Amino acid sequence: MTGHFDDEYTYTSPAERTFTALPPARGRAFAGTWWGQAWLKALEDSALDGAQVKLGRRHARAGAVGAVTVRPGRITAIVQDRDHTRHRSDVLLHQLGTAEWDRFLDLVADRAGHIAALLDREVPPALAEDASAAGIDLLPGIGDLESECGCGAWDHCAHSAALCYQVARLLDQDPFVLLLLRGRGERELLDELQARSTARAEAAAGAGDTAGAGAGRAGAGVPAAEAYAARDVLPPLPAPPPPVTAPGTAPALGGGTPPAPGLDVPALEFLIGDAAARAQRLLADALSPGHLDVPVPAPLTVAQDAVRLAAAGPEARIAARLAAGSDRGSRGLATAVRAWEQGGAAGLAVLDEEWMPDAVTLARATARLAAVWGAEESRPPLREQGNRWTLYGGSAQLRYGRDGRWWPYREERGQWVPAGPADEDPAGALAVLLDES
Repeated sequence: MTGHFDDEYTYTSPAERTFTALPPARGRAFAGTWWGQAWLKALEDSALDGAQVKLGRRHARAGAVGAVTVRPGRITAIVQDRDHTRHRSDVLLHQLGTAEWDRFLDLVADRAGHIAALLDREVPPALAEDASAAGIDLLPGIGDLESECGCGAWDHCAHSAALCYQVARLLDQDPFVLLLLRGRGERELLDELQARSTARAEAAAGAGDTAGAGAGRAGAGVPAAEAYAARDVLPPLPAPPPPVTAPGTAPALGGGTPPAPGLDVPALEFLIGDAAARAQRLLADALSPGHLDVPVPAPLTVAQDAVRLAAAGPEARIAARLAAGSDRGSRGLATAVRAWEQGGAAGLAVLDEEWMPDAVTLARATARLAAVWGAEESRPPLREQGNRWTLYGGSAQLRYGRDGRWWPYREERGQWVPAGPADEDPAGALAVLLDES
C-alpha cells in the first residue's frame, strides 16, 4: 500500500490506520484540544470558498463521512452528498524528511516529559514550540492542507472540508494520527524513542560510574517520567499475575438494612456481577499472547452497552429498565440482543444502520451471486436498496455491514431480525436463508 510521498523522501513500509465512520456530531464542537483546533484553523485559513467549508462542516456534523484511512501524507474517505452522491476525497499533508525526524526524535528523547505526554495522547504546547524551534512544523499552517476530490474541485470543496472536520475529531482522541500523517506510525515512533532513551540512559550510567567510581546518588530520587523513559535499563518487572479462570463472587448488598430511597439493590448487584465478569475477561485478554498487537476496541455508547447488558440475561424487571433506557422497547431490545449475540457492536450496527455501499462492492456481490447460481433465471431475485438486499416475494434479506461482511436477516411478525452469523461471501449468507426456507 502506498501513500503520498515527496520525491525527496522514501519510506519502505509506511503504516496505515483505518477508523470506522464516526457518528453524527450534533450539538458538540469538532475539536476540543488546542491541536485539533489548530488543524481546523489551517483548513479555514486555506480554503478560498468559505461557503464550501460551512457546507463541509454540515456534512461532517450529519455523519456523511465514511471510514477514514490515514497513511503518511494522505487521509482518504468517501463523503456522501445530501442527494446520496458519493465522492472519494483526499487531503494531503507534507511529510517530514529523515533529517527532520531525527531532530524531532532527539528533542523528544531529551525531555522525558514529552515522552510521557505522547503516551498520554497529549501534545503539550511546549513540545510544539520545541519542534518549531528545531525547524519542524508538526501542525499544518496556511496552505499546508491540499485536497483531491472526485467531484473535480481544484480547491477545498465541501467533501474535503467534511473530511478535515472528521479528522479533527480523530486528532482530539489520538495525536499519533498527526504524526502518522507526517510520516511515522505510532509503533515505529515509540520504538525509535525507546532506543534513543535507552542509549542516553546507558551513556549517563557509564559517565556516572567513571566520575564517581560507583558512589551513586543515594537518596536523590528520579522523576517518574524519566524512570519510565529509561525503563529498559532498570531491574526487570515482576512476573505478571496468574490467569483468573472465573470472576469473583459478587457481594450481597442486603445485610438486613433497608436500602436508601431510589436504590435498586438487585440492579446494583447485577451491575457488580457484570463488572467482575468484564474485569476477568480483560485480564485474560491482557495476559494472552499477542495482546499488544490487538487494536483497542472502540468504547460502547450508552445505548450499545444497554444491549450488551441485556444479552447477559438479567431478571425481567432489570431487562424492562434496559429496554426503556435504550429507547428500543422490549421487542426491539430482544431483536438487538439477537444482533449482539451474532456479532457484538458490528452486528448491532448492521441492525440499526441503513447506508449506501460503493459501486465496486455492489458489483462484486452481484458477480459472486451470478457465479454461484449460474443462469439468471435460477438466481434468487433480490431487490437492492442501499446495503439491504431483499428477496422478492419472500421474508429473507441480506445486509452489508461496514465491517465488509454480509448478514442474513429474516422477517418475523413484520420485523426484520438477524438469522445467523455474518459471511464475507454474500452467496454463503444467502444460502443460510434459503436452507431455512
